[in-house]
Amino acid sequence: MKAIVVHEFGPPEVMKIEETAKPVPGSGQLLVRIRAAGVNPVDTYIRSGAYARKPALPYTPGTDGAGVVEAVGDGVTGWKPGDRAYLGGGSTGTYAEYAAVAAADVYRLPGKISLAQGAAVHIPYATAYRSLFQMAHARPNEWVLVHGASGGVGIAAVQFARASGMRVIGTAGTDRGRELVAREGAHHVIDHRAPDSAARVLELTGGRGADVILEMLANVNLGADLKMLAPRGRVVVIGSRGEVQINPRDLMAREAAIFGVLLWLVGSEEMAMIHAAIGAGLENGTLRPIVGKELPLAEAPRAHKEVLDPGAYGKIVLVP
Repeated sequence: MKAIVVHEFGPPEVMKIEETAKPVPGSGQLLVRIRAAGVNPVDTYIRSGAYARKPALPYTPGTDGAGVVEAVGDGVTGWKPGDRAYLGGGSTGTYAEYAAVAAADVYRLPGKISLAQGAAVHIPYATAYRSLFQMAHARPNEWVLVHGASGGVGIAAVQFARASGMRVIGTAGTDRGRELVAREGAHHVIDHRAPDSAARVLELTGGRGADVILEMLANVNLGADLKMLAPRGRVVVIGSRGEVQINPRDLMAREAAIFGVLLWLVGSEEMAMIHAAIGAGLENGTLRPIVGKELPLAEAPRAHKEVLDPGAYGKIVLVP
């Protein structure tokens, strides 16, 4: 089979498409024919060697993907060849034509959701749910500010928050991105590059500030976020590319809190809850993954560059 293989950590070009052995599902595993693989910023951090968790070399990148079950390993029940599924972790990596995956990390994909959309589910939607509900304990009628709302996690957060009765403000850096955020349910959309963006948040919330802020680029925005929080407000740090200086008095004055999210630390019971909520939303139409671009598997290096570019628009997926 064809797969992307990384033999050394480094720039995007270390990813090479190679012919590799087709995996065989072990006990408790499914073999899935990958039809689309999701590209996430964390994939780029791992590939570069800068991430805290480093896979043994060589490795095939990717945890997100969707496809069709090809074979069922010993001890697996409830699945059969031909079933459509999305993945929440690939034992052999999803940037490939096939992946052998623990059955516990495979979830049913409703017929109304395309396979490309299925590749845009796990990390974006699980991160959004974890951030909003398990960390920030966001409640109906609260103001939620989603920074970078036009990207995969941002869109997921907007859809979850709107469906749960929250008042949603989304930010995006392009006209196209802001149109998408509005279409997916944000009550208000702001250009986060505008010099008056913080003042606009305070204006929209009647001077009170946001109850919850989901932050995708904390090294740039966290200091300003703390000044936009309501009393007892919560910031959830989803992404950061470096260090940042903050004033703790901004937290103290509001009895506010900062949480960090790392999906790898979520336990199996909590993850099962997350995917039960995701599955229900995909079924009833409140969750609608947005695929911004589909690229051939061989263009994985290009995908790793573009996923970090400003002006995010939905999810980039690779098609084997």
